[in-house]
Amino acid sequence: MDADVVGQIIDAANSVVASGAISANGHGNVSIRVAGQDEMYFTGGSSLRGHDPQAVVRVGLDGALREGQLPPIAAAVVAMHTAMYATQPDIGCVIHTHSPFATAYAVAHRPIGCWIEALAMFGLPDGVPVAAYGPRGSDHAVANIQAAVMPGVPAVLLANHGVLVFHRTPELAIMVGGVVEEAAQAGIRAVGLGGPVEIPSDMKAAALQRAMAFEQQGTVAV
Repeated sequence: MDADVVGQIIDAANSVVASGAISANGHGNVSIRVAGQDEMYFTGGSSLRGHDPQAVVRVGLDGALREGQLPPIAAAVVAMHTAMYATQPDIGCVIHTHSPFATAYAVAHRPIGCWIEALAMFGLPDGVPVAAYGPRGSDHAVANIQAAVMPGVPAVLLANHGVLVFHRTPELAIMVGGVVEEAAQAGIRAVGLGGPVEIPSDMKAAALQRAMAFEQQGTVAV
C-alpha cells in the first residue's frame, strides 16, 4: 500500500467532513485513481469522520480487491466509483456522500437548477442531474448513473440515495461537492420566497468563461 496515496485519501476524507457537505453520521466514501495504474485507493470505513488509514483499501478498476479488507456494505458501492474512472479518463477522484440538502433533492427525484453562479463556474450550467434509482451497487444503479452523466458534468444526484461528485483532483471534487450542497440549500430556502430562479443561459456561459480566465491566471481552478 502506497503511504502517500493513503495520506491523500485521509486528507480528502477530512476535507469533505470539514466542508460540511456530509450527513451527521459522516457516511460516504472517497476514492483516488492511482496515476499510471489501473487501480484506485478507497475508504473502506463506515464513516469519513476520523477515518482510520488502516481501513483504506486498494481496488483494481475492474472492482477486484487487491489489498486490505472491504466490508460488504462498502464493497457494494465500489462499482459506481470504478464506472466513473472507466468512462472519464481525466477523473482522478470520486466522492460519494449523503449531504443533507442535496440528498433532499435526490429523494424528491428533482434536479438542482443552476441558480447559483458557482454551479456555472464549475461545469454545471444545466444544474445537477438525477440518476434514476437502482438497488445499491447493482448493475442497474451503475447504468442509471452512466446514463445521467454527460461528459464534463462533475456531479450527479442518486435518486433515493445521495450524491456523487468527481473531478481531476480531490480538491476540485471536494469543491464541487460543497457547491452542490450550497445550491441545494439555497434552493430549498428560496421556496418560501417564491422559489429559486435560474441564471439566464447567456450569463451562465459568461460565468464559465470568467472562471476559465481566472484559472489561466492561476487564481482559481475549475
